[in-house]
Amino acid sequence: MTAADATLELLYGLVLEDGRRWGDAAERWQRDDARAVLDADGPRLHYLTRPRGGSKTSDLGAVVTCALLVQAPRVSRSYGYAADRGQAGLLLDAVRGYVERTPGLAGSLHVEAHRATVRSSGATLEVESSDDASSWGRRPWLTVVDELAQWKDTPGPRRLWSSIVSALPKVPGSRLAVLTSPGDPASWAFRVLEEARGSARWRTSEVAGPVPWLDVEDLAEQRRLLLEWQYARLHEGRWVGADDRLVDVEGLRECVVLDGPVEPVAGRRYVVGVDVGLKDDRTVVAVCHAEPVDVPDGDGLRRASRVVLDRMLVFAGSRRSPVQLGTVEEALLDVWSRYVGARMVLDPWQAVGLAQRLRGRGVQVEEFAFSSRSVGRLASTLHLLLRDRLLALPEDAELLEELAHVRLRETSPGVVRMDHDAGRHDDRAVALALAALPLVQASSVGGSWSSSVGRGLPAAREGPRPGGLRVAGRR
Repeated sequence: MTAADATLELLYGLVLEDGRRWGDAAERWQRDDARAVLDADGPRLHYLTRPRGGSKTSDLGAVVTCALLVQAPRVSRSYGYAADRGQAGLLLDAVRGYVERTPGLAGSLHVEAHRATVRSSGATLEVESSDDASSWGRRPWLTVVDELAQWKDTPGPRRLWSSIVSALPKVPGSRLAVLTSPGDPASWAFRVLEEARGSARWRTSEVAGPVPWLDVEDLAEQRRLLLEWQYARLHEGRWVGADDRLVDVEGLRECVVLDGPVEPVAGRRYVVGVDVGLKDDRTVVAVCHAEPVDVPDGDGLRRASRVVLDRMLVFAGSRRSPVQLGTVEEALLDVWSRYVGARMVLDPWQAVGLAQRLRGRGVQVEEFAFSSRSVGRLASTLHLLLRDRLLALPEDAELLEELAHVRLRETSPGVVRMDHDAGRHDDRAVALALAALPLVQASSVGGSWSSSVGRGLPAAREGPRPGGLRVAGRR
């Protein structure tokens, strides 16, 4: 019997909690995924997605058990990473359960709190959470990653992922298996999947849901209890954004139509939005104008107005080296001289003196009065421009990354503001909105604006929508 045959024989014979053997209970896609990961001659990199209840941790435990007992070289090191400590413990629990229930395996593996060791070969599996793991310097034979899409979108987990993938070439024939439920398409976990889909070195498998063993009535109850986007992610196995996002990923990509900065055009009216931040923050300058475009309307076209981001300047500051307002002032004067007659809309916080000095040089400066209602107008304007594809953006990775992660937080019924996750920023979004709002208002007054832009945020639905923005209907 070959090693491949022995591995599959063990896999199919593993005993589940209900007494059935794994090979008898598994669906075809479960068997295909497990065989592919255990196939030493196939692709070494695997990205597998399944909906909730798709036997992810259980199947990952089955694969790890077989790989360790049959395939792993003597004293080799394998590693498992999960979203948190609880999830990491479940993976070892799955391995322990298979060993205890399956005849002939008792005593073959010594399972501790964070490690499983094959007694005969010394091959080990260490399991950690993405919160506190460190994989630098390791030489993995097999790496398994559980629920990658649920890892935190912070520098620590992203660094861990970089160390995981960069360690693979150290060991010839090393393998990586990611098994996760889908998450937010704006996440870095989804970008990894997109890269895997286009690579011959990866095998991807994306199982749609719901899984066949879930009760129909239970699923109906889940649909009533969960928000629409939550149900789509958890039970349908789809990558969808939460409904509190400023923009969905698809809509954002459709707004990227510029090759780069747009040079000034004589006679064009420009508005410059300036969001000022000094320490551990950014000052952002956004130069915009509005232009007529034809957009689809039923079987024909209609004339609408689109806001174009001509140029964006970013000044990053830190506690030790704050943004220098003198540098910003010179940059704004340069913008004003190039984009002749530009009207500047300024966040006055920390910049009253800057506004006064600019006016002294002849620049038209308006201070934006921040209040709950005016902040709501900024948020709704930018949201609707992006939703209706009436914003022209360049291929600016940092700008797009920020816009994809800005959230809309409801502060009172029908009034929202832009917000961001810990460790992220919304300075670019605010500066862009400061420039866009006057252009939207001017076009709306002139009768040339289109869609719902300029008419305020869509009114809220009746009843609360926990976890997201309430948007439906029109004011």
